Amino acid sequence: MILVTGGTGLLGAHLLYELAQTNEMLRATKRFTSDIQAVRKVFGYYSTPVEADRLFKKIEWKEADITDIPALTKAFKGIETVYHCAALISFDPADEKKLRKINIEGTANVVNLCVAKKIKKLCYVSSVAALGSSLKKSQITENATWNPEEDHNDYAISKYGAEIEVWRGTQEGVNTVVVNPGIILGPGFWKEASGQIFTRVDNGLKYHFPKVSGFVGVNDVVKAMITLMNSDIKNEKFILVSENLSFETVLKKTAESLNKTQPSKSLKKWMVRMGWAFQKIGSWFGRRRQITKDSIHGLFEATYYNNSKICDIMELTPVEKVINQTADIYRQENPV
Repeated sequence: MILVTGGTGLLGAHLLYELAQTNEMLRATKRFTSDIQAVRKVFGYYSTPVEADRLFKKIEWKEADITDIPALTKAFKGIETVYHCAALISFDPADEKKLRKINIEGTANVVNLCVAKKIKKLCYVSSVAALGSSLKKSQITENATWNPEEDHNDYAISKYGAEIEVWRGTQEGVNTVVVNPGIILGPGFWKEASGQIFTRVDNGLKYHFPKVSGFVGVNDVVKAMITLMNSDIKNEKFILVSENLSFETVLKKTAESLNKTQPSKSLKKWMVRMGWAFQKIGSWFGRRRQITKDSIHGLFEATYYNNSKICDIMELTPVEKVINQTADIYRQENPV
C-alpha cells in the first residue's frame, strides 16, 4: 500500500490522481480542516465525472497531522512506500516555530516511522529553497553546499532541516529519493501559493518584478516522483525545474493566456520597502505578513537552477505550455 502525506494540496492532489490509476492500494493523510473535495475537483480536470468518482473512491483517507505521532502511526499500518508531500509554506516571521514544528519535526516523525515500519522506499518533496548557493552566480546543482552564514528565510531553513532528517533516515536503512521543485504551476488551488498568479492577473494585476527563479509544471513533478520511486535509484536528490524565468515573463504570459492586460509597471524597491513597513505595523495588530525585510532583496535577484540530472531521465514541459493549460482550466472555472 502507498501512503501520501499532504494529499489535499496542489501537488498531493495531482499525485493522488496519477497513483489512483494504478492497481496499488492507496492511502492519504489529511488534517481535520482539509477539504478532500478539492482533490476530487482536480480529478475532474483530467477525466469524466464517472471516472473521476471511481478513482477518487480508491483513496483511503486517514485524519493524521504529521506532528501527531499516534495518528500518524495508525496511518502507516500496512504501508510499503511513502510519498511525503505535507509541509507548511510561509514566509511570515511569526510562523517560525510552526515551520520548524511541521517541516522539521513532522518530517522526522515520518522518517522515524519509515525506519520502524521498514518502508521499502520514501519520496520526500523538498524545495529549491533548501539548496545551497552557487559559486560566481553559476547555475545551482544538486551538489550545491548550504552555507549557514548566508541569509536564509525561515521556510528555507525548515526545508533544509527536514532534508537532514531524511538523509538521517537513509543511514538507518530507508531507501529515499528527494525532489527539489521550483515554483510549481498547476490548476485547482487558485487562492494558494502559485495559484494566486492566475487569480491576481485575472483581477487586473498592474505590477511585475524582475526576480528570476525556477518554474515547473505540477504534472512534471508528479511524473518525476513516480518515475524515481519505480526505478532502482536511491538516496539521491533531483532539482525539478523546467525553466529559469523572470516573474515579469511568467506574469505577462499568464495575462496573455487569460486574455487580460499585461502588468506593465515595474515594481521598485522603495515600493516594496513601503509595503514592508505597512505590513510590519499591521503585524502589531495581528495581521499576517507577506513581505519580510530579507525578502525585499530577493524580489530583485536572479537565481538559476540546473535541471540536467532529471532531464537525463525524462522530458519536462515548457512553462508557457503549462501556463496555457492551467489558464484553460482557470477560465472554465471562472467564466467572464
